[in-house]
Amino acid sequence: MVAILSLLVLAALVAGFLTHDSADPTSSKKSAGRPHLAQLVDERPLQTAQNMAKLTASWDEVHFSQQALHAADHEVDLAFEDALRDAANHPAPPTPQTTAMYARLNKAQAAVNGDQAQINQLNKELTAAPEARRSALQEQLDLATAQVELDQDDLDDAKEDLVRSGVDSLSRIQRQFKRHEDTEHAADATHSPTGPNRTPANYQATSLLGQIEAWRMLQAKVTQLQAARDEQAELATSLDQAHDQLDKQLAAEKAASQSPAPASPAGTKTPDAPPHSSREAIAALRRLSSDQKGLSDLDKRIQDEQELDSAYANWIALLQTHERSVVHGMIQSLLWILLIVLAVYLAGLLINRYFAEVGPERTRLHTVRVVIRFAVQTVGVLLIVLVILGTPQQMPTILGFAGAGLTVALKDFIVAFFGWFVLMGKNGLRVGDWVEIDGVAGEVIEINLLRTILLETGNWTTTGHPTGRKVAFVNSYAIEGHFFNFTTSGQWLWDELQITVPAGQDPYALVDAIQKAVTEETASNARAAEEEWERVSSRYKVRSVSANPAVNLKPTASGAEIHVRYITRAHERSATRMRLNQTLMELLRGKGIDEKSLPSVQ
Repeated sequence: MVAILSLLVLAALVAGFLTHDSADPTSSKKSAGRPHLAQLVDERPLQTAQNMAKLTASWDEVHFSQQALHAADHEVDLAFEDALRDAANHPAPPTPQTTAMYARLNKAQAAVNGDQAQINQLNKELTAAPEARRSALQEQLDLATAQVELDQDDLDDAKEDLVRSGVDSLSRIQRQFKRHEDTEHAADATHSPTGPNRTPANYQATSLLGQIEAWRMLQAKVTQLQAARDEQAELATSLDQAHDQLDKQLAAEKAASQSPAPASPAGTKTPDAPPHSSREAIAALRRLSSDQKGLSDLDKRIQDEQELDSAYANWIALLQTHERSVVHGMIQSLLWILLIVLAVYLAGLLINRYFAEVGPERTRLHTVRVVIRFAVQTVGVLLIVLVILGTPQQMPTILGFAGAGLTVALKDFIVAFFGWFVLMGKNGLRVGDWVEIDGVAGEVIEINLLRTILLETGNWTTTGHPTGRKVAFVNSYAIEGHFFNFTTSGQWLWDELQITVPAGQDPYALVDAIQKAVTEETASNARAAEEEWERVSSRYKVRSVSANPAVNLKPTASGAEIHVRYITRAHERSATRMRLNQTLMELLRGKGIDEKSLPSVQ
């Protein structure tokens, strides 16, 4: 599979290399065997100026573009005038092929002229002819009209053949000039008032990415303008050379025309100059005048090229000014990035130094140090991202998405925060309450914005002593879960004692005595607990709970077990248990039970 993909990639690269020239219309190869007639007038200055006008992105650039267009258009118009004049005054030398073409052209032209003269004559005769001859003359006129149309088609075909052969440069230049004029008129009719054609490069961008993009756009535009300027310089050089050559030729022609005629022998009369000599002199003067006009036009064209060079140079200077501004902004952005990196590095050193000198709690301090360093580095990365990408433009939308993302990511923290308000409410928790949360019982020692911390204890019916472990719960349990609060205003709780009665002893009399003793010992606590519970339960219209002690008898294999359950305050639990143990021991001895068979009180 990898080999197949590699072959496909290689084939695509080869195909791309072989067809890279086809994307440029100007680089298309000429078809073999077909003649290619180059344009006799170089229109590149105007075409290049029009292409450069498409790059304008500000009114300053439009100003320079208009200067270039005007200068290039004037230069091309002068080039057409020179080419037309030169083609008319300097026709191509005849050859057997051109002689035949011109002969056909002249013959076709003579035929058209003869047909037209016959049509004119027939029209005159038709006007003055009597009614009897009108029909015959009209037929002759129709026949002559058809003949002139046929001859005109033959004349047009002869002209096209002559133009296509490339011999008649005057006709080719005229056709090219007509296309040039048609293109200019069409452009003037369709174009709206000139203005910037592209979005300007933001050379005042505050983000590094925007500055790089602006620099890239400006650099590409400067490269194209410089290529246009190089092309203009090459054309200006060729015009200078043509000017110098024509100037020398014109000087030679003037010198030849001003040279004195050869003197006649003494005593003889100079014969009159033949007529063809006068025609040659007139032709020479006309050529001299034409060359003089050509030289003047070359001067004007060179001036136009200088104006074109000035427009391109000023345009490039403007873009280079913007480019320097962009480079300055890029340097500032890079400086900000370096300062942020340096600040993060120094902050990391200060954090390490500070925590190296603080307290002996190495593990906790190490965690805090890592968290702080990570926070500082995160802030540094965010600042660098802002320098590179810039401040977001669609701030409300971005804040909305960021808020939604943070809500999902921080859902537990948000619920925990609002859970704190629930715990701080009327039916919540207070520091010192004895509670059970997710199966863990203990005393509340701290309630923070996000967490509740318990000091874990044992089971309520056993020791009830703290285990020494702190247990932290996220406050979300107050909203999404449940908790048990065993604390009332007096912190009442149920405690339990267990008494083992050996086999052979009557447990019922002992149960009654224990019931009476425990009731007397816990009577005050039971009344106080019932009063508090009654106040609490009356708000919700439920029946009050009894706080009287309960004694249960449970048979076992070795005798019986008596379970005593009673109410007590949480902070008095140990003292109450000790008093009840002493009372029950005295009660058992008072029953006359042998010490060796005394039951165990748990």
